[in-house]
Amino acid sequence: MASPLVRLLLLLLLVAAPSRGAAAAKSAKAARVTAVIVFGDSTVDTGNNNQIGTPLRSDFPPYGRDMPGGARATGRFGNGRLAPDFMSESLGLPPLVPAYLDPVYGIADFARGVCFASAGTGLDNATAGVLSVIPLWKEVEYYREYQRRLRAHAGAAAARDVVRGALHVVSIGTNDFLENYYMLATGRFARYSVGEYEDYLVAAARAFLAAIHRLGARRVTFAGLSPMGCLPLERTAGALLGGGGCVEEYNRVAREYNGKVEAMVRSLRAELPRLKVAFIPVYDNMLDLITHPEKYGLENVEEGCCATGRFEMGFMCNDESPLTCDDASKYLFWDAFHPTEKVNRIMAQHTLDVCYQQGVL
Repeated sequence: MASPLVRLLLLLLLVAAPSRGAAAAKSAKAARVTAVIVFGDSTVDTGNNNQIGTPLRSDFPPYGRDMPGGARATGRFGNGRLAPDFMSESLGLPPLVPAYLDPVYGIADFARGVCFASAGTGLDNATAGVLSVIPLWKEVEYYREYQRRLRAHAGAAAARDVVRGALHVVSIGTNDFLENYYMLATGRFARYSVGEYEDYLVAAARAFLAAIHRLGARRVTFAGLSPMGCLPLERTAGALLGGGGCVEEYNRVAREYNGKVEAMVRSLRAELPRLKVAFIPVYDNMLDLITHPEKYGLENVEEGCCATGRFEMGFMCNDESPLTCDDASKYLFWDAFHPTEKVNRIMAQHTLDVCYQQGVL
């Protein structure tokens, strides 16, 4: 395990400021999706952190340098679009999912897609406190408020149809381990064994899914954890302690947690038959990208494109670095924590494929 002190020092640096038939069938199904509604962390935050008092943000270059229409730092943690953006476009909806707190957008925009996610948050509400971001319970409150606004805008029946016809996308959990538990930031490490903490998070995930179901959500994707020990930041922290390569302890925890989440999702589907929820096995897909990069045209799967790619994220990934790569499409990671737009596109398609296979869409 990487030393909590080493990881804390790195974190402080990061946030310190300076077939035709099949295709036609899918298209027909896609037409029934009314909106893409997003919950979670930086993997899916399209800009909410721009509007809150947190040091964890990405509303500056070179973030967003490959956005469609030209370079634009929107607050997305990447060089371009995120997975929900690609999913929205594939479903015949707008190519960008707007952040709920972005004042540029209004309820007419949100009727076709909205993002409540906040970079740095977790299933454990204590995780959000580490970097002063939006806790998951508040994301749910925003969802409730959004529905009130939608009813006022479109009427009760139309609002209900939007919510029930929407695909709800959830990506969350990595920060609970890497920013909270293993950083010794909130005392969870002393209170729970790692297995007990996994159970705590799975219970929180179940409660969250039940809550949005009560509010009308009927189609949901819930992403599992990636091989988080292979993130460039974790490779770096491990190397500083004499290790090398991926941090296997973190990957083992991700696999254990994913197994528990997948079992929970099966149980919830049986308990709530109107809820169509798909567990997305992110771990397997990311591991394939890491171990077989040539299949995807990737050349570097160990470092990020931005700066040295070993520890920079947030304010440390900025326009002043002369080392940022020229072609992010050759990289798995954009910064030391987040994937490139190319990988987000791959993961979006994988998520939709799972949804079709499991009858969510």
